[in-house]
Amino acid sequence: MSDTGGADGSETGAVGDGAGSAATGVTKWTIRHQVWDHIEANDLANFPRPVHHRIPNFKQAATAADKIPTLKPFQQARFVKVNPDKPQEQVRFLTMEAGKTLLVPTPRLRNGLFNRITPPAGANKQTLRTCATRQGVDKHSIPVGLDDTVKIDLVVCGSVAVSRKGYRIGKGEGFGDLEWAMLVTMGAVTMDTIIVTTVHDCQVIDIPEELVESHDITVDWILTPTEVIQTNCQRPKPQGIIWAKVEPEMLQQMPILRKLRQKERAAGKDVEINTGTTATGKQGESGKEIGRRRETKDKRKQNPQSEKKQKAEAADMSDSQDKPSSDFKRKPPRETDPALTLWVGRLPGSLRVSNFKTCLRDNNINPLRVIWKGNRGFAFLEFKEAEAVEEAAKTLQDLEISGRKVIVQRAKGRAEMEAKRSIGKADSKSEEKDAN
Repeated sequence: MSDTGGADGSETGAVGDGAGSAATGVTKWTIRHQVWDHIEANDLANFPRPVHHRIPNFKQAATAADKIPTLKPFQQARFVKVNPDKPQEQVRFLTMEAGKTLLVPTPRLRNGLFNRITPPAGANKQTLRTCATRQGVDKHSIPVGLDDTVKIDLVVCGSVAVSRKGYRIGKGEGFGDLEWAMLVTMGAVTMDTIIVTTVHDCQVIDIPEELVESHDITVDWILTPTEVIQTNCQRPKPQGIIWAKVEPEMLQQMPILRKLRQKERAAGKDVEINTGTTATGKQGESGKEIGRRRETKDKRKQNPQSEKKQKAEAADMSDSQDKPSSDFKRKPPRETDPALTLWVGRLPGSLRVSNFKTCLRDNNINPLRVIWKGNRGFAFLEFKEAEAVEEAAKTLQDLEISGRKVIVQRAKGRAEMEAKRSIGKADSKSEEKDAN
């Protein structure tokens, strides 16, 4: 699956060229799975495995990282931001060894934007290697707030796939792109800030330009175990947060994003988030609706029973529930119309709701709401119109996720839903047992 440049400077690879993407149905999702499947089939990764839905911890990651000191942008940099994933651990070590200030994003951006790593005074190489691990980052770091003045000279990120033109595909959750947008908004990076990625040679493939969206970051340098590639990418990097693409659950999960929104609003910028059904299938809401919830905060505190009920409803509307609430553990919401609802079963246990939604979006499936029960191997998709249900059902019949063909059926009644859920859970456990 390795990619090699043609005599005319074009790219060749397993995914195919951009011109054929429409005919072959190439999407970001199919590219991710081609890379993940190839790495797994050829045993090209270390722990954690499988690599699906992850930034692959590819073998020889340290070899690729060892090339970064040769880059002039790295040599000149004082502040370097490196993602917290395992394959970039050697980059973090080399950054500290070179005496530079290392900044690492907080996982999933839930506890701030990033941390400054502070190795103990007089730290030797072994101590620096410990500081470069995920545990070391947690132990030897201090948070960097929005009001802290910092200018990042170089950004190093992980990738699932990259092209020699500088186009990048991550694992599908959007955190890398959002991190960049937030850094632009707070003035920590500019359009000229260099972005480097380290990947296995097989991850350098052709990515059709039409797949690159306005919020996608591009890379300036690609380091592999065998190559140093300068992309000379001409596509401009994102210029800040695209608030129209921000969804309510993102604001709920990321306090730092809420603070940035307040600062942008105070500066007179349009910070209206999307409303209604969005392109990703999430239920949107306006800033006014969020404000309304805040205004009733004291009332909810005065009425614990009412607060409990509202929390349950909010959990239901949020598409990212990992653990079922006791209020709806055994049944979908009562307001769900079975005639407009699909049950999707046999979902892999490692699948995350964000990846599932990306898969739906890539297949032009846009439900009104996703009721996520991924920890039990299924989900409900609720639609607004019967026609959309029909089209989605046809598309989902041929859908495979992580090599597993999903089951899709109409949700005709509550008793039948229960039976389907039990079947899906049993099938999921059986396949996981066979895989082990």
